[in-house]
Amino acid sequence: MSKVMFMFPGQGAQYTGMGRELYNAEPKAREIFDIAGKVTGLDISALCFEENDKLNITEYTQIAMLTEEAAIYAVMKEKGLGCDYTAGLSLGEYGALIAAGVLSFEDAFKVVRQRGIFMQEAVPKGGAMAAVLGTEVKTIEKICEETEGYVAIANYNCPGQIVITGEEAAVMKASESLKEAGAKRVVPLKVSGPFHSKMLIPAGERLAKVIDEADIRDIKVPYVANTTAQIITDKTIVKDLLVRQISSSVRWQQTIECMLNKGVDTFVEIGPGKTLSGFMKKITKEVCKEDVVINTYHVETPEELMAYVER
Repeated sequence: MSKVMFMFPGQGAQYTGMGRELYNAEPKAREIFDIAGKVTGLDISALCFEENDKLNITEYTQIAMLTEEAAIYAVMKEKGLGCDYTAGLSLGEYGALIAAGVLSFEDAFKVVRQRGIFMQEAVPKGGAMAAVLGTEVKTIEKICEETEGYVAIANYNCPGQIVITGEEAAVMKASESLKEAGAKRVVPLKVSGPFHSKMLIPAGERLAKVIDEADIRDIKVPYVANTTAQIITDKTIVKDLLVRQISSSVRWQQTIECMLNKGVDTFVEIGPGKTLSGFMKKITKEVCKEDVVINTYHVETPEELMAYVER
């Protein structure tokens, strides 16, 4: 029998107009947008649908993306669509926690609204990130360790794509060393800070107090945590994992490998863009045998939802 994983993308996949089609077509989606607006005091539909200067600013990006992901999931749940496991990349982990039954929509929106603000305010001067393409993980880890200053791996995305983070000077030095070591490309990322680095620990410490006020509920659907790439079924460790997540590496490739080892053969990306679907192709190409059939779906629009329902 097929095993299904729902996966939720992280910051960077946002775009103006995201979620509009489902919002117009499904009352349930509008209900979730309304809940997010009441909880945060923001006009979330305007933030997502209209041209504005806020959508790409971290403190607004995060709540906008989570609202769309939560709205899509709510419509899917209403139609009787479920999963065996769930996970999300960075911010997307909160979408996974909703799908896992751990957080209510209201609590997830409250926490993520503050998460975005704290991360924006905690961004230190002189931080940077870069994507490293076409280099072995061990080589990247070694160069990060040997580089003067602080630089570390932020994201293990998929084979051939690793993101580094840290002090700007150290990231630049490591980037040059990686090019000399044979990296195909090292691309500086247009981000507002060194996310998933120890430089963001203060944001995690502030977030801990907000999470304390949330109702962490029993886990109905097992989810895979970013920081450990392990299946979580114990709600008592959720808070610690979310606090650590802000300043720890995102182990996305390891997360997918964990799911493949559990026999998951259907992966459904819920939210804007197809970043995670792209990662899936590279991961399965490297780790799966040729006779293994893996199905990947993307659900954001009414048409994509129908295509998944009728699969």
